[in-house]
Amino acid sequence: MTLPSGADGQLAENERMLSLQPVADVGGRWHDRRMPKTGRLHGDDSLTTAKPRTQGPLVLVAALVTVVLWASAFIGIRGAGPHFDPGALALLRMAVGTAVLAIIAVRHGIRLPDRRHWWLVAVWGIGWFCVYNLALNAAERTLDAGTAAMVVNLAPLMVVVFSGLFLREGFPKPLIIGAPIAFLGVVLIGMNSSTSEGPDITGLLLALLAAVMYAGCTLLQKRLLSAGTDATTLTFLGAAAGTVALLPWVGSLVGALQTAPLGSTLWVVYLGIFPTAIAFTTWAYVLQRSTAGQTSATTYVVPAIAILMSWAILGEVPTPLMFVGGALCLLGVLVTRMKWGRRTA
Repeated sequence: MTLPSGADGQLAENERMLSLQPVADVGGRWHDRRMPKTGRLHGDDSLTTAKPRTQGPLVLVAALVTVVLWASAFIGIRGAGPHFDPGALALLRMAVGTAVLAIIAVRHGIRLPDRRHWWLVAVWGIGWFCVYNLALNAAERTLDAGTAAMVVNLAPLMVVVFSGLFLREGFPKPLIIGAPIAFLGVVLIGMNSSTSEGPDITGLLLALLAAVMYAGCTLLQKRLLSAGTDATTLTFLGAAAGTVALLPWVGSLVGALQTAPLGSTLWVVYLGIFPTAIAFTTWAYVLQRSTAGQTSATTYVVPAIAILMSWAILGEVPTPLMFVGGALCLLGVLVTRMKWGRRTA
């Protein structure tokens, strides 16, 4: 059939206008016909970029919850440490934390990651929740809290460097300037809380191992989140993997529970519920919506909050230089959160 003159042009124009209209996919989400949907396509997550989501007030609240609870962990470890060896302390903490995370994950809805990422999830969970906890608990048996904090807080600087190189987050000026300022504050706190005795080499190496685990696991977690892995499910599965890896310390834990005071045991339960289950959930929420470098730099607030908590709860009065160090920590983190124009990758 022959179309009237000009009808073929009108038909082409109608088809062009139709292609510009948004359409709904199977899930009811609207998208442009011209652009592919964000996320995986035919099982390929290559379209998923590492660009963080837009930040908002909830991200700042989640970051604040994370650093406050992680700061309280130092108080909890001090309270429970004398009655639990590093393995028993880590196992009970993670057993409680995993149980709470299971409840959170079920309520949120478990969304399993791609099967090709399962081994990465296991490596991440064992590194973060097993090796890191063992190294930090053992280090704090021979190092004072200040020295341990100085060494472990090398991790955010490692994350800033390696996330800029390998995750293509770039080196934004606020982060490059703010992170060293915050670390200087940590050094001041550590130097003024150290004991007169020289540091133990084994303790220093264990604290350094904890820092390496911290940095490496943060980068791996960011990669998994950027590939589309559900944050809540990832945290639960990682904690479960870490708990399984800690099972060789079951015997030690049983013995410790028979002799430890109730107060010390309750401190470990607190560590499992709050600094582990809740804080790692809020940490994942922030990390999914911010760069790895900026998120890790935020944890420089932890030593400043910890010295205030030690003052209020344990009666440990900070020195004037520790207050200066805490102020530098806060200033450095504030600088990392500033926006100085467009960030270049």
